[in-house]
Amino acid sequence: MGFAVRMIARIPFLIIATRLYGAEALGRFASALVLIEIIALICSLGEKRGLAQRLSEGAGDDRGAETNLVYDGILLALGYSALAALLLLAFPEPMFPNGMNGPKDIWLVAAIPAFAVTEILLAAQAYRYDIATMVRARAVVEPWTISIAAGVFFFIPATRDSGLALAFITSIYAGLLTALWSFLRTYGLPKNWKPQGRAILAMSSRAFPIIGADAIERGTRLLDVFILGIFAPPQVVGIYYAAQQIASLPQKLKTSFEPILSPVITRNLRIGNMGAIAAQVRQVGFWIIGVQLGIALSLGVPGEAVMGVWGPDYVAGTAALVLLLAAEVAASMAVVSESVLVYIARKRNLAISVGIIALQAVMTVLLIEAAQEYGLGPGYQAAGAAGALLIALTMSSLIKALLLKRLLKAPVSNWRWALVPAAAAAVVVGYAGTLLPEWAELLLGIPAVLGTYAWIIWKRGFGDDDKVLFRKNVAPATDVSPSV
Repeated sequence: MGFAVRMIARIPFLIIATRLYGAEALGRFASALVLIEIIALICSLGEKRGLAQRLSEGAGDDRGAETNLVYDGILLALGYSALAALLLLAFPEPMFPNGMNGPKDIWLVAAIPAFAVTEILLAAQAYRYDIATMVRARAVVEPWTISIAAGVFFFIPATRDSGLALAFITSIYAGLLTALWSFLRTYGLPKNWKPQGRAILAMSSRAFPIIGADAIERGTRLLDVFILGIFAPPQVVGIYYAAQQIASLPQKLKTSFEPILSPVITRNLRIGNMGAIAAQVRQVGFWIIGVQLGIALSLGVPGEAVMGVWGPDYVAGTAALVLLLAAEVAASMAVVSESVLVYIARKRNLAISVGIIALQAVMTVLLIEAAQEYGLGPGYQAAGAAGALLIALTMSSLIKALLLKRLLKAPVSNWRWALVPAAAAAVVVGYAGTLLPEWAELLLGIPAVLGTYAWIIWKRGFGDDDKVLFRKNVAPATDVSPSV
């Protein structure tokens, strides 16, 4: 439900950003956001996944020790965030390859500490099986705040130029306050907390492989925007970013499962139950690819109508949208495999990720320059960046799944043959929908595609064990079974 709310809440912001601010302003904002998100993710020290393991190993059943360990992470994250923000204030050029929309854009650096601390607070809540806080912060508060704030700032002359940046900052701090309220109720303030410099530095060193994996995994979704910002005009970046925001909706589904996956995986690792972990990967991996493919088909088949919602200029990004949706489906196996690899093969996982992002960078530059060399328009340049992402994520899924299979000594594939008839039927229904007027294609065609696909997957793909996904279960703290 959180994923569905998050998907719906993203639409008002995109309408405001594309219709009021325009493609060029959106492109400059997107280029700046890339560096902010990556740096903030690094400053969170990989705690989104690493905190569960730290608490499992370091605190045991001592709730006071758990609290202090979380505050250690917050303190270190604030230190790194402050340093990063100061560096970007001194050298802002990398954030703005196409220039700034307004002078207040520079204050995007203020979002770095809030973003990093929020990641840690939500990870701490997830360790106590509180996923509702993540839903409130990420699916309700942040997206609706950025939508409302972007609209308000546009109609204030003093903030219009930097409205997108100021709206983003506002949303990040609103999410932080939401997470902090629940965290203080759950963990409270530290007791007898004495930060040890040597221990905190050791934590920083240990977190490096997870930091690298997180940054690269997120970087694969941001590198294309960064490279486009360097090699293409801001209008191209804006069109691509609009397509990316729609295409990344299926990717957000993975984050809905991640908070509960980490505690279950770490507890099974502690008792050496590799078979349970493999079963977890297969089952949750199928859930994710099953829903991702359905969303990709429902948005990709009527792609022109979907991109046309943002304005006639954005229809050129239809090919990019389709390729980006395909890339998210291809990535499903990689992201589930990595949820385990970051614990049992950190360095090898990091090495693979580095190789994949290097491949993506080279392919992105080559395909963008090829489109420019042949005098092709913005849509082809955007499609080139999307095609590079599809190739890179497909390779990542194959390599990481094979490595995880060898380490667990059990199959981990998330593929089930029921996906084929479900996808085929959805494509037929979707193609029929393209014969309707555009408004009907969106209002009737998309639900018809998704409904057809979901019905076949439910009947032929989901077994009794899978249908637990739609029950409201709260796992006890001692649960180490393969069922979420």
